[in-house]
Amino acid sequence: MRQLNIKGFTLIELMMVVAIIGVLAAVALPSYQGYAARATYAELIAAAAPARTSVDICVQTRGPEGCTSISAQDGWSVSAQVESVAVSMDEQDFLVTVTPTGSHAGITTDDNYILRGVVSSGTLLWSTDADSGCLASGLC
Repeated sequence: MRQLNIKGFTLIELMMVVAIIGVLAAVALPSYQGYAARATYAELIAAAAPARTSVDICVQTRGPEGCTSISAQDGWSVSAQVESVAVSMDEQDFLVTVTPTGSHAGITTDDNYILRGVVSSGTLLWSTDADSGCLASGLC
């Protein structure tokens, strides 16, 4: 009797591989989406740095009273994920607001990043504002 020399994978083996890949994808995809959102949001946080530095320099050179209006500088570069960067005053505090563009990696325009600068004993202390949209989404 002649023996058959069969090569290749059986249907069961192929189905097992597909099932394993499916389970791995189901576990990895949410982690990747969270990572992508945090990486994109890091660009928004970085976009606030030049505005924050401009406010710091203004307060150090002119004092808080001399910095009632700070306009966008030519040196403020932003990424494609940033719609706008604005500096304003709220009573005695400085606000740096960064607004993201549309929807990218799960980030919407409601996920803005707001820094609040408070002058205390001649020093400007920065913190994330309570109205910052990133707090609700857990991105900052």
